[in-house]
Amino acid sequence: MAQRGIVSPVDISPLSVLGVVDALAAYPLVRRSARTVGEFAGRERPDAAVLIDSWGFNLRVARAIRERAPRVRLIKYVGPQVWATRPGRARTLARAVDHLLTIHSFDAPLFEQAGLPTSFVGNPALATRTTPSDPDRIRRRIGAAPDDPLLVIAPGSRQGEVERLMGPFEKAARILAASRPRLKIVVLAANSVASLVSTRTAAWRSVAPVIVGEEERRDAMAAATAALACSGTVTTEFALEGAPVVVAYRLDPPTAAIAKLLLRTRYITLMNVAARSEIAPEFVQNACTGPRLAAALASLLDDPHVRDRQSTAQAVALELMRGGADDPAGAAADAVLAQLPRPQARDSIGV
Repeated sequence: MAQRGIVSPVDISPLSVLGVVDALAAYPLVRRSARTVGEFAGRERPDAAVLIDSWGFNLRVARAIRERAPRVRLIKYVGPQVWATRPGRARTLARAVDHLLTIHSFDAPLFEQAGLPTSFVGNPALATRTTPSDPDRIRRRIGAAPDDPLLVIAPGSRQGEVERLMGPFEKAARILAASRPRLKIVVLAANSVASLVSTRTAAWRSVAPVIVGEEERRDAMAAATAALACSGTVTTEFALEGAPVVVAYRLDPPTAAIAKLLLRTRYITLMNVAARSEIAPEFVQNACTGPRLAAALASLLDDPHVRDRQSTAQAVALELMRGGADDPAGAAADAVLAQLPRPQARDSIGV
């Protein structure tokens, strides 16, 4: 959006948090940001507001807009994962917004049952890319031969994720590199945490270039022999490039305790949820250790048959996730336009 010339009145990067502890720290900014958006809506009176992802934050934004501009159509883009935990959020969202655009076909009925008009538009992460990736380009950049094994690590896009995962990720990388002298390692960093990732990887014994740009990120994913990733959209992106991925996640202890009580699904990776099977190995909380991650990655790095089986299963799961939606962005745009008020017909004197 910034590339399109949109200037945000609020810096939302500190709001990229997950977990009770991080959320409490960010709460004052959440309130200020929601109030700012509400004041803007009251002043500018837009036809509609599209609230993208970020369930807790946008619920407050929706209430702030309702208070100051009740006629604005509120459209939520991406619903909370009620299929995984806290199904009551579907009813809460139905009271807060007018329409939901969902990226998962399997969760749309849950919101419709709660009385919220819902359009399934498809997952934008699954959209066909217009420019192909180039795995040879990234290998040339890091000095890797075509047959050198390449491990690509993605530690997350939130500060808390990076801080909790980089320890076990580094241990896994060190274990793997010790017995594989030809192993090359690169680390992907989102812009929001690029500085933190660079600082944390600077002390690694094995050389691990940090990749930030979108083109090089995709090249690295396509070139990967295997991947180690924080749970999130990036796991889908690896699968789209054909890379078998091992998934890891850690929450702060208070949030983990709450999540254990509330979680209604066996898996945290969308591919696994769609397939109802652990296609991509998951290592969560106490299971997320360097030795365990290294063991799972070793079989992918060393055995092409294991890699091929997982990559094929991931591709099948992606088709289940796609749900027949070929143009998620276009479908979302059409759904938003359908919610806008129709232009008033001109009267007989052309006013």
